[in-house]
Amino acid sequence: MKKVLVCRETDPRETRVPLIPADIKKLTGMGFSFKVVRGAGVRSGFSDADYEQAGAVLIEAETEGYDSEIVLRIMKPASVEGLAEGTLHISYLDPFNEKELLHRFAERKLQAVSLEMIPRTTLAQKMDVQSSQTSLAGYVAVLNAAARLPKVLPMMVTPSGTINPARVFVIGVGVAGLQAIATAKRLGARVDAFDTRPVVEEQVRSLGANFVKIDLGEMGQTEQGYAKELTPEQIEKQREGQAKVCERSNIIITTARVFGRRAPRLIAGDVIARMQPGTVVVDMAVSTGGNVEGSDPEREVITENGVIIMPGDYLERQVPYDASKMLSGNFTAFLTHFYDKEAGGLKVNLGDEIMRGCLLTQNGEIIHPRFKEN
Repeated sequence: MKKVLVCRETDPRETRVPLIPADIKKLTGMGFSFKVVRGAGVRSGFSDADYEQAGAVLIEAETEGYDSEIVLRIMKPASVEGLAEGTLHISYLDPFNEKELLHRFAERKLQAVSLEMIPRTTLAQKMDVQSSQTSLAGYVAVLNAAARLPKVLPMMVTPSGTINPARVFVIGVGVAGLQAIATAKRLGARVDAFDTRPVVEEQVRSLGANFVKIDLGEMGQTEQGYAKELTPEQIEKQREGQAKVCERSNIIITTARVFGRRAPRLIAGDVIARMQPGTVVVDMAVSTGGNVEGSDPEREVITENGVIIMPGDYLERQVPYDASKMLSGNFTAFLTHFYDKEAGGLKVNLGDEIMRGCLLTQNGEIIHPRFKEN
Protein backbone atom coordinates (compact mmCIF):
# COMPACT_ATOMS: atom_id res chain seq x y z
CA MET A 1 0.00 0.00 0.00
CA LYS A 2 1.63 3.22 -1.14
CA LYS A 3 -1.05 5.29 -2.89
CA VAL A 4 -2.55 7.75 -0.39
CA LEU A 5 -5.59 10.06 -0.60
CA VAL A 6 -5.64 13.14 1.64
CA CYS A 7 -9.25 14.29 2.02
CA ARG A 8 -10.65 17.78 2.45
CA GLU A 9 -12.95 17.92 5.47
CA THR A 10 -16.60 18.61 4.61
CA ASP A 11 -17.74 19.82 8.04
CA PRO A 12 -17.63 23.64 7.88
CA ARG A 13 -16.46 23.71 11.51
CA GLU A 14 -13.37 21.64 10.77
CA THR A 15 -10.27 23.73 10.03
CA ARG A 16 -7.52 21.09 10.14
CA VAL A 17 -5.89 18.95 7.46
CA PRO A 18 -4.54 15.40 7.96
CA LEU A 19 -1.14 15.90 6.31
CA ILE A 20 0.92 19.04 5.76
CA PRO A 21 3.19 19.52 2.71
CA ALA A 22 6.47 19.01 4.62
CA ASP A 23 5.38 15.54 5.75
CA ILE A 24 4.11 14.64 2.28
CA LYS A 25 7.55 15.48 0.89
CA LYS A 26 9.16 13.26 3.53
CA LEU A 27 6.82 10.33 2.87
CA THR A 28 7.12 10.69 -0.90
CA GLY A 29 10.84 10.12 -0.48
CA MET A 30 10.01 6.80 1.21
CA GLY A 31 7.93 5.60 -1.75
CA PHE A 32 4.40 6.81 -0.94
CA SER A 33 2.45 8.78 -3.57
CA PHE A 34 -0.26 11.30 -2.76
CA LYS A 35 -3.45 12.73 -4.13
CA VAL A 36 -4.74 15.76 -2.24
CA VAL A 37 -8.21 17.25 -2.68
CA ARG A 38 -7.83 20.85 -3.78
CA GLY A 39 -8.31 23.32 -0.91
CA ALA A 40 -7.72 20.68 1.80
CA GLY A 41 -5.13 22.75 3.66
CA VAL A 42 -6.25 26.32 2.96
CA ARG A 43 -7.99 26.86 6.30
CA SER A 44 -4.90 25.57 8.11
CA GLY A 45 -2.56 27.93 6.27
CA PHE A 46 -1.24 25.51 3.62
CA SER A 47 -1.87 26.38 -0.04
CA ASP A 48 -2.50 24.07 -2.98
CA ALA A 49 0.81 25.26 -4.42
CA ASP A 50 2.56 24.06 -1.25
CA TYR A 51 1.17 20.57 -1.81
CA GLU A 52 2.15 20.51 -5.48
CA GLN A 53 5.70 21.59 -4.62
CA ALA A 54 5.83 18.75 -2.06
CA GLY A 55 5.07 16.25 -4.83
CA ALA A 56 1.33 15.67 -4.39
CA VAL A 57 -1.19 15.51 -7.24
CA LEU A 58 -4.14 17.84 -6.73
CA ILE A 59 -7.63 16.55 -7.50
CA GLU A 60 -10.94 18.39 -7.65
CA ALA A 61 -13.12 15.84 -5.87
CA GLU A 62 -12.48 13.14 -3.30
CA THR A 63 -13.93 10.48 -5.58
CA GLU A 64 -11.05 11.04 -8.03
CA GLY A 65 -8.77 9.54 -5.40
CA TYR A 66 -10.76 6.40 -4.70
CA ASP A 67 -8.13 4.34 -6.53
CA SER A 68 -5.88 5.02 -3.53
CA GLU A 69 -4.99 2.20 -1.15
CA ILE A 70 -4.88 4.41 1.94
CA VAL A 71 -7.37 7.18 2.81
CA LEU A 72 -6.52 9.82 5.40
CA ARG A 73 -9.12 12.14 6.88
CA ILE A 74 -9.76 13.68 10.27
CA MET A 75 -13.42 13.19 11.10
CA LYS A 76 -15.56 10.13 10.39
CA PRO A 77 -16.76 9.86 6.76
CA ALA A 78 -20.29 10.66 5.68
CA SER A 79 -20.11 7.68 3.30
CA VAL A 80 -17.70 4.88 2.41
CA GLU A 81 -19.35 4.08 -0.91
CA GLY A 82 -16.95 3.91 -3.84
CA LEU A 83 -13.86 2.89 -1.87
CA ALA A 84 -12.24 -0.29 -3.16
CA GLU A 85 -12.19 -3.47 -1.08
CA GLY A 86 -9.16 -3.63 1.18
CA THR A 87 -8.69 0.13 1.32
CA LEU A 88 -7.13 1.23 4.63
CA HIS A 89 -9.18 4.15 5.98
CA ILE A 90 -7.64 6.13 8.86
CA SER A 91 -9.56 8.78 10.83
CA TYR A 92 -11.40 9.52 14.06
CA LEU A 93 -14.34 7.10 14.05
CA ASP A 94 -16.04 7.50 17.46
CA PRO A 95 -16.46 3.70 17.52
CA PHE A 96 -18.35 3.49 20.81
CA ASN A 97 -21.19 5.55 19.30
CA GLU A 98 -20.92 4.63 15.62
CA LYS A 99 -21.81 0.94 15.45
CA GLU A 100 -23.69 1.42 12.16
CA LEU A 101 -20.64 3.04 10.56
CA LEU A 102 -18.44 0.12 11.63
CA HIS A 103 -20.90 -2.27 10.00
CA ARG A 104 -20.72 -0.25 6.77
CA PHE A 105 -16.92 -0.51 6.80
CA ALA A 106 -17.19 -4.25 7.31
CA GLU A 107 -19.83 -4.70 4.60
CA ARG A 108 -17.62 -2.84 2.12
CA LYS A 109 -14.65 -5.04 3.17
CA LEU A 110 -12.64 -1.98 4.14
CA GLN A 111 -9.90 -1.82 6.77
CA ALA A 112 -10.86 0.87 9.28
CA VAL A 113 -8.33 2.37 11.68
CA SER A 114 -9.76 4.47 14.52
CA LEU A 115 -7.32 7.16 15.69
CA GLU A 116 -8.92 7.20 19.15
CA MET A 117 -8.04 3.54 19.65
CA ILE A 118 -4.29 3.84 19.08
CA PRO A 119 -2.82 2.44 22.32
CA ARG A 120 -1.38 4.98 24.75
CA THR A 121 2.01 3.29 25.00
CA THR A 122 5.54 4.65 24.83
CA LEU A 123 6.03 3.15 21.37
CA ALA A 124 2.81 4.71 20.04
CA GLN A 125 3.33 8.10 21.67
CA LYS A 126 4.21 9.82 18.38
CA MET A 127 0.92 8.57 16.89
CA ASP A 128 -1.26 9.68 19.83
CA VAL A 129 -3.70 12.18 18.31
CA GLN A 130 -5.59 12.46 21.58
CA SER A 131 -2.57 13.89 23.36
CA SER A 132 -1.39 16.14 20.54
CA GLN A 133 -4.79 17.75 19.99
CA THR A 134 -6.01 18.02 23.59
CA SER A 135 -2.78 19.71 24.58
CA LEU A 136 -3.63 22.55 22.19
CA ALA A 137 -7.25 22.51 23.37
CA GLY A 138 -6.13 23.06 26.98
CA TYR A 139 -4.13 26.10 25.89
CA VAL A 140 -7.04 27.57 23.91
CA ALA A 141 -9.48 26.95 26.79
CA VAL A 142 -7.52 29.31 29.02
CA LEU A 143 -7.23 31.98 26.32
CA ASN A 144 -10.95 31.83 25.59
CA ALA A 145 -11.83 32.08 29.27
CA ALA A 146 -9.36 34.93 29.83
CA ALA A 147 -10.84 36.89 26.92
CA ARG A 148 -14.33 36.49 28.40
CA LEU A 149 -13.40 37.18 32.04
CA PRO A 150 -14.22 40.70 33.34
CA LYS A 151 -10.82 40.99 35.08
CA VAL A 152 -7.14 40.50 34.27
CA LEU A 153 -5.28 37.31 35.14
CA PRO A 154 -1.98 38.58 36.63
CA MET A 155 -1.44 40.58 39.79
CA MET A 156 -0.77 44.23 39.00
CA VAL A 157 0.59 46.92 41.31
CA THR A 158 -0.47 50.33 40.06
CA PRO A 159 -0.63 53.90 41.47
CA SER A 160 -4.39 53.35 41.74
CA GLY A 161 -4.02 50.23 43.83
CA THR A 162 -3.15 46.55 43.64
CA ILE A 163 -5.09 44.11 41.46
CA ASN A 164 -5.14 40.60 42.85
CA PRO A 165 -4.43 37.72 40.44
CA ALA A 166 -7.36 35.78 39.01
CA ARG A 167 -7.96 32.33 40.44
CA VAL A 168 -8.13 29.45 37.99
CA PHE A 169 -9.36 25.97 38.94
CA VAL A 170 -8.54 23.08 36.58
CA ILE A 171 -10.48 19.86 37.16
CA GLY A 172 -8.86 16.87 35.47
CA VAL A 173 -5.09 16.84 35.06
CA GLY A 174 -4.57 14.91 31.86
CA VAL A 175 -2.82 16.37 28.82
CA ALA A 176 -5.40 19.15 28.39
CA GLY A 177 -5.42 19.95 32.09
CA LEU A 178 -1.65 20.18 32.35
CA GLN A 179 -1.48 22.55 29.39
CA ALA A 180 -4.30 24.64 30.88
CA ILE A 181 -2.39 24.89 34.17
CA ALA A 182 0.84 25.87 32.43
CA THR A 183 -0.92 28.50 30.28
CA ALA A 184 -2.81 30.04 33.21
CA LYS A 185 0.42 30.23 35.23
CA ARG A 186 2.25 31.90 32.34
CA LEU A 187 -0.53 34.49 32.22
CA GLY A 188 -0.05 35.21 35.91
CA ALA A 189 -3.07 33.52 37.46
CA ARG A 190 -3.18 31.67 40.76
CA VAL A 191 -3.99 28.08 39.85
CA ASP A 192 -5.62 25.23 41.77
CA ALA A 193 -6.01 21.77 40.22
CA PHE A 194 -7.67 18.49 41.10
CA ASP A 195 -7.57 14.99 39.65
CA THR A 196 -8.84 11.66 40.94
CA ARG A 197 -5.37 10.20 40.33
CA PRO A 198 -3.07 11.18 43.22
CA VAL A 199 -0.09 10.27 41.03
CA VAL A 200 -0.40 13.58 39.13
CA GLU A 201 0.10 15.76 42.23
CA GLU A 202 3.83 16.07 41.58
CA GLN A 203 3.20 17.22 38.00
CA VAL A 204 0.73 19.86 39.21
CA ARG A 205 3.15 21.22 41.78
CA SER A 206 6.02 21.24 39.27
CA LEU A 207 3.99 23.73 37.22
CA GLY A 208 3.57 26.02 40.22
CA ALA A 209 -0.07 25.16 40.91
CA ASN A 210 -1.75 23.99 44.11
CA PHE A 211 -3.07 20.43 44.12
CA VAL A 212 -6.47 20.19 45.81
CA LYS A 213 -6.67 17.04 47.92
CA ILE A 214 -10.03 15.29 48.24
CA ASP A 215 -10.11 11.84 49.82
CA LEU A 216 -12.10 9.64 47.45
CA GLY A 217 -10.78 6.31 48.68
CA GLU A 218 -9.14 3.85 46.27
CA MET A 219 -8.43 5.43 42.88
CA GLY A 220 -6.15 4.94 39.88
CA GLN A 221 -6.01 4.96 36.10
CA THR A 222 -6.69 2.59 33.21
CA GLU A 223 -4.05 0.92 31.03
CA GLN A 224 -4.74 3.67 28.48
CA GLY A 225 -3.82 6.34 31.05
CA TYR A 226 -7.37 7.61 31.63
CA ALA A 227 -8.91 8.09 35.06
CA LYS A 228 -11.00 5.16 36.24
CA GLU A 229 -14.75 5.74 36.45
CA LEU A 230 -15.92 6.91 39.88
CA THR A 231 -18.67 5.33 41.93
CA PRO A 232 -21.73 7.51 42.70
CA GLU A 233 -20.43 7.93 46.27
CA GLN A 234 -17.01 9.06 45.06
CA ILE A 235 -18.56 11.54 42.61
CA GLU A 236 -20.57 13.08 45.45
CA LYS A 237 -17.44 13.42 47.61
CA GLN A 238 -15.65 15.05 44.69
CA ARG A 239 -18.50 17.52 44.15
CA GLU A 240 -18.50 18.52 47.81
CA GLY A 241 -14.73 18.94 47.91
CA GLN A 242 -14.66 20.99 44.74
CA ALA A 243 -17.57 23.28 45.62
CA LYS A 244 -15.61 25.62 47.92
CA VAL A 245 -12.80 25.97 45.37
CA CYS A 246 -15.33 26.69 42.61
CA GLU A 247 -16.98 29.41 44.68
CA ARG A 248 -13.75 31.39 45.03
CA SER A 249 -12.49 30.81 41.47
CA ASN A 250 -12.76 33.22 38.55
CA ILE A 251 -12.14 30.62 35.85
CA ILE A 252 -12.96 26.92 36.05
CA ILE A 253 -11.88 24.47 33.34
CA THR A 254 -13.24 20.92 33.45
CA THR A 255 -11.55 18.19 31.40
CA ALA A 256 -12.87 15.01 33.07
CA ARG A 257 -13.68 12.34 30.51
CA VAL A 258 -14.00 8.58 30.92
CA PHE A 259 -12.88 6.83 27.74
CA GLY A 260 -15.84 5.34 25.87
CA ARG A 261 -18.41 6.46 28.46
CA ARG A 262 -20.50 9.45 29.41
CA ALA A 263 -18.58 12.22 31.19
CA PRO A 264 -19.20 12.52 34.94
CA ARG A 265 -21.31 15.46 36.14
CA LEU A 266 -18.96 17.33 38.49
CA ILE A 267 -20.45 20.81 38.88
CA ALA A 268 -24.16 20.89 39.70
CA GLY A 269 -26.56 23.81 39.44
CA ASP A 270 -26.50 24.52 43.17
CA VAL A 271 -22.73 25.08 43.05
CA ILE A 272 -23.03 27.35 40.00
CA ALA A 273 -25.66 29.37 41.89
CA ARG A 274 -23.06 30.13 44.58
CA MET A 275 -20.34 31.26 42.16
CA GLN A 276 -19.38 34.89 41.66
CA PRO A 277 -21.03 36.83 38.79
CA GLY A 278 -18.66 36.88 35.81
CA THR A 279 -17.06 33.53 36.65
CA VAL A 280 -16.17 31.71 33.44
CA VAL A 281 -16.54 27.91 33.22
CA VAL A 282 -15.18 26.00 30.22
CA ASP A 283 -16.64 22.48 29.92
CA MET A 284 -14.18 20.48 27.80
CA ALA A 285 -16.27 17.32 28.19
CA VAL A 286 -19.45 18.92 26.87
CA SER A 287 -19.69 16.63 23.80
CA THR A 288 -19.70 13.48 25.95
CA GLY A 289 -22.45 14.55 28.33
CA GLY A 290 -20.75 17.45 30.08
CA ASN A 291 -19.08 17.91 33.47
CA VAL A 292 -21.13 21.04 34.13
CA GLU A 293 -24.89 21.23 34.59
CA GLY A 294 -26.40 23.49 31.95
CA SER A 295 -23.47 23.43 29.51
CA ASP A 296 -24.36 23.37 25.81
CA PRO A 297 -22.07 22.05 23.04
CA GLU A 298 -23.43 24.59 20.55
CA ARG A 299 -23.44 27.87 22.46
CA GLU A 300 -22.31 29.89 25.46
CA VAL A 301 -24.74 29.90 28.39
CA ILE A 302 -25.10 32.76 30.90
CA THR A 303 -26.87 31.75 34.10
CA GLU A 304 -29.27 33.89 36.13
CA ASN A 305 -26.48 34.83 38.56
CA GLY A 306 -24.12 35.85 35.74
CA VAL A 307 -21.89 32.75 35.47
CA ILE A 308 -20.65 32.19 31.91
CA ILE A 309 -20.50 28.55 30.78
CA MET A 310 -18.53 28.07 27.57
CA PRO A 311 -18.43 24.90 25.42
CA GLY A 312 -14.97 23.38 25.10
CA ASP A 313 -15.41 21.09 22.11
CA TYR A 314 -12.63 20.82 19.50
CA LEU A 315 -10.85 23.96 20.70
CA GLU A 316 -7.77 22.86 18.76
CA ARG A 317 -9.64 23.96 15.63
CA GLN A 318 -9.01 27.54 16.69
CA VAL A 319 -5.28 27.05 16.10
CA PRO A 320 -5.44 24.95 12.90
CA TYR A 321 -1.91 25.64 11.66
CA ASP A 322 -0.24 24.06 14.68
CA ALA A 323 -3.04 21.53 15.21
CA SER A 324 -2.53 20.30 11.63
CA LYS A 325 1.25 20.15 12.08
CA MET A 326 0.85 17.98 15.17
CA LEU A 327 -1.87 15.82 13.62
CA SER A 328 0.23 15.41 10.47
CA GLY A 329 3.10 14.29 12.67
CA ASN A 330 0.82 11.64 14.18
CA PHE A 331 -0.27 10.35 10.74
CA THR A 332 3.33 10.40 9.50
CA ALA A 333 4.51 8.41 12.51
CA PHE A 334 1.80 5.81 11.82
CA LEU A 335 2.69 5.46 8.13
CA THR A 336 6.40 5.35 8.92
CA HIS A 337 6.00 2.74 11.68
CA PHE A 338 4.19 0.34 9.36
CA TYR A 339 6.34 1.12 6.32
CA ASP A 340 7.66 -1.98 4.60
CA LYS A 341 10.79 -1.24 2.58
CA GLU A 342 10.44 -4.30 0.35
CA ALA A 343 6.85 -3.44 -0.53
CA GLY A 344 7.65 0.27 -0.85
CA GLY A 345 4.60 1.18 1.20
CA LEU A 346 2.52 0.40 4.26
CA LYS A 347 1.91 -3.15 5.46
CA VAL A 348 -1.03 -3.96 7.74
CA ASN A 349 0.62 -6.04 10.43
CA LEU A 350 -1.72 -7.48 13.05
CA GLY A 351 1.29 -8.93 14.84
CA ASP A 352 1.98 -5.38 16.00
CA GLU A 353 0.16 -4.33 19.19
CA ILE A 354 -0.49 -0.85 17.80
CA MET A 355 -2.29 -2.15 14.72
CA ARG A 356 -4.20 -4.70 16.81
CA GLY A 357 -5.34 -1.90 19.08
CA CYS A 358 -6.74 0.41 16.41
CA LEU A 359 -7.78 -1.71 13.39
CA LEU A 360 -11.51 -2.28 13.77
CA THR A 361 -12.59 -3.98 10.52
CA GLN A 362 -10.94 -6.33 8.04
CA ASN A 363 -12.03 -8.95 5.48
CA GLY A 364 -15.70 -8.08 5.85
CA GLU A 365 -15.80 -8.36 9.64
CA ILE A 366 -15.53 -6.21 12.76
CA ILE A 367 -12.39 -7.75 14.23
CA HIS A 368 -11.66 -5.57 17.28
CA PRO A 369 -12.67 -7.47 20.46
CA ARG A 370 -14.24 -4.37 22.08
CA PHE A 371 -16.68 -3.92 19.20
CA LYS A 372 -17.05 -7.41 17.76
CA GLU A 373 -20.53 -8.78 18.31
CA ASN A 374 -20.91 -12.35 19.49
